[in-house]
Amino acid sequence: MSETPQEYRKRMLGLLEGHDPLKLQAATPKKLHRLLKGVSRAKLRKRPAPAKWSVAEIVAHLADSELVRGFRTRMILGAPGTPIQAFDQDVWVVALHYDKGDVRKSLAFFRALREANLDLLKTLTKLQWQQFGLHAERGEESVQTMSLMSAGHDLNHLGQIERILAAKK
Repeated sequence: MSETPQEYRKRMLGLLEGHDPLKLQAATPKKLHRLLKGVSRAKLRKRPAPAKWSVAEIVAHLADSELVRGFRTRMILGAPGTPIQAFDQDVWVVALHYDKGDVRKSLAFFRALREANLDLLKTLTKLQWQQFGLHAERGEESVQTMSLMSAGHDLNHLGQIERILAAKK
């Protein structure tokens, strides 16, 4: 049974447990680098189960999610109240050929996007943090909420990667 968009938001926000979202987001690229260092390409591409993503696919997903969040943030800042299009992450995994990508390039792309997005977030006024767009599935979503959800999203996928890499297969 899949979760609703509202349940997803609650789950991502629930993962934060008092973490500073900007510090957590700033640390994620380095943590990913440490997790991937020395791991064989074969292990990074191996799916833990037929319907589950490989580490390489997760890293590609993180990069594309960061691209999307950066675009959404810029759209909201330029036109508060703007519609925010949803995307089906499982369709993107297949359509964008995550299984064929180079995990190190995905990580470099993620790192560059994350740095650019954090640089932007650090410049925002209190009013800009509260500006929102209208997400097609989740309704009103402020820049602040998106940042919090991104931090939770990082924790979710870092944990997933750690479990995959720790598995004895």
